Amino acid sequence: MNWRAFDLNLLVVFEAVMQDGSVTRAGKRLGMSQPALSHALNRLRYLVKDQLFIRTPKGMVPTPRAEQLALPLRHALAEMQRALEPETFVAAQANRRFSIAVNNYAAIIMAAPLVAAVAAAAPLVQLDLRPSGTLDVFDRLDSGDLDVAIGTFDAVGERFGSAVMRRGHPAGRSKLSAEAFGALAHVAISSSGDDTGFIDRSLATRGARRRIALRLPYLSAGAVLGQSDMVATFSRRVAEAMVRGSALQLRDLPFTSPTVRTSMLWHRRLDGHPAHRWLRDLITSVSRGL
Repeated sequence: MNWRAFDLNLLVVFEAVMQDGSVTRAGKRLGMSQPALSHALNRLRYLVKDQLFIRTPKGMVPTPRAEQLALPLRHALAEMQRALEPETFVAAQANRRFSIAVNNYAAIIMAAPLVAAVAAAAPLVQLDLRPSGTLDVFDRLDSGDLDVAIGTFDAVGERFGSAVMRRGHPAGRSKLSAEAFGALAHVAISSSGDDTGFIDRSLATRGARRRIALRLPYLSAGAVLGQSDMVATFSRRVAEAMVRGSALQLRDLPFTSPTVRTSMLWHRRLDGHPAHRWLRDLITSVSRGL
């Protein structure tokens, strides 16, 4: 292959189609028309002698050759971007995108103040906040697809402190005993991936047990709890955010709740990178302000 004649923009097109699985979405991301992007993709196909992507009802599916190329090309593009960035990072003038994976806790508690802080300090910077539960976070950090991940990254996700129920709930009239709490109809949050086993263990030591009546995602929890006698257990800050301005109320658990640390992860190759250091400092500042 004649590298002098090779258009490196073709690699940017490849990466966009690989990420989006769609020529149309990739074109919008790159500011290219669909015909222009298709033409660029066909040029790359000719150069590497492979179809790279096959159109299917579910989108553009990469060929084995494309999957083989994806990771090294992603690394190369990320390194090129970092090499071409200025040695100092001026937030007010920066025009770039940061991809951040957030768990449910961070999405509910940290997203709004973080977005506001970035908008105030760096109005041209774009944030791409992604739900960490749908991602292989460690692989994405390693490949450079993610800049930072915020969440709980240890083996045990015991992070809960308050029970949420509707206002006027019969159990809200007096202090909850372990037996009364266990006898309630409990909602389990299926989209969080959290380990709530500590509730069952704590109840078991008191001769009580919990009855799971329903499993549903975070987005449905508030509406269901507000129209039923079910109860759900959330972290203290998530619970406070959920009941604010709603027909829900908080009750203390009948036992001491364990705590867990929310962490920020990044690849160590970015330790000294000015833009990433600015982002990490801003996230730390926002979290302290909570």
